[in-house]
Amino acid sequence: MVPQPFEEEEEPFARIDAVKAKELYDDHSATWIDVRTPEEVAREGRIPGSRLVPLDALLENPWKHLRTDNVVFVCSEGIRSALACDLAAAMGLTQIYNLEGGILDWAARGFPVEKESQVRRLRG
Repeated sequence: MVPQPFEEEEEPFARIDAVKAKELYDDHSATWIDVRTPEEVAREGRIPGSRLVPLDALLENPWKHLRTDNVVFVCSEGIRSALACDLAAAMGLTQIYNLEGGILDWAARGFPVEKESQVRRLRG
């Protein structure tokens, strides 16, 4: 018997590049969740309007943070955000996006990023 190659399963989320993510951002139709640590956000900045939910907190209590579909997950490079996407899919969400290249690619393309000093100023 000849072994059959594994069929690749389709991922339960969409991997999108920064350009496609920017379209969703400009459309204001998605919820943005940043799964990095506060220290990373302070160092690298964040996408305006994104909500910081570190991956550990998301794993600890996903029901608290994942209530609606149409979510874009962000991290530094797109690896931890892919784990968050898998978790969201396991919870039944179906419109889930992973920002490939993460905030680093987003920022490199000149898309909006708030630095910590801007975030503090906004909070007053």
